[in-house]
Amino acid sequence: MDFVYDLLGKLPFDFLSSNFMKNALLAVLFSSILFGMIGTLAVDNKMAFFSDALGHSAMTGIALGVVLGVRNELICLIAFGVLMALLINRVRAGGTASSDTVISVFSSTALALGLLLLSKYQGINRYSSYLVGDILSVSRQEVVLLFIALLVVGGVWCFVYNKLMLIAVNRSLAASRGVRVTLYENIFSIMVAVVVMLSIKWVGVLLINSLLILPAASARNISRSVKQYHLFSVLFAVVSGLGGLIASWYLAASSGATIVMIAAILFFVTYCTRKLFGR
Repeated sequence: MDFVYDLLGKLPFDFLSSNFMKNALLAVLFSSILFGMIGTLAVDNKMAFFSDALGHSAMTGIALGVVLGVRNELICLIAFGVLMALLINRVRAGGTASSDTVISVFSSTALALGLLLLSKYQGINRYSSYLVGDILSVSRQEVVLLFIALLVVGGVWCFVYNKLMLIAVNRSLAASRGVRVTLYENIFSIMVAVVVMLSIKWVGVLLINSLLILPAASARNISRSVKQYHLFSVLFAVVSGLGGLIASWYLAASSGATIVMIAAILFFVTYCTRKLFGR
């Protein structure tokens, strides 16, 4: 990764003069690609509330790490996020309540439990940055971890995408074709959980869902094929991420909020384009 940092240092941009901005830029780039990639199926599978619930569960993951004495917060975040995703899928499959009800129950319970434990054992103020995010605090080691996650998730994505798309189109048809629906839904849920938890530190609990959904929703407005859908989703995510980071530097504003605002602007622009010119 050293040559990448050297290359960034040679670019004629003053905001790249500091190492923490180089870390932030790479973190945003890798995370944006991940969000743009998996966001398409999150939208197609109507999983907007699902990713929001995972974001809220981050506070519980942190709190459990505090209670158990685990110093590495990221391990607790990912472990609890994956557990939360699998539990939601299991309860949803039971069919005793609608998906939005199940997700809402888990989301509110996880957030309340996390805040309760933190207020008792550690203090909420210490972890308030997780609510709004702080991209400038991302370390070089976390950037490397994001890059590894991008490679792993990208590889798994290529392997399971067709089956996940068939499940999104018609779950019963996928099952009749021999697709192990529950298995692939769990794989996708785990991917979403890992990406959300890796990025929660800089995006924040309150904004993580927006960054996952908005680029894919924008791409859906103007895409004419599945290929365009995915390309536009990744493109909009990267433009939002990099554009928001750079804009926040000059505006001295919250990076996460600025990134989401640009993503929201892109959504409304593509929405109006669709209304004016059709698909």
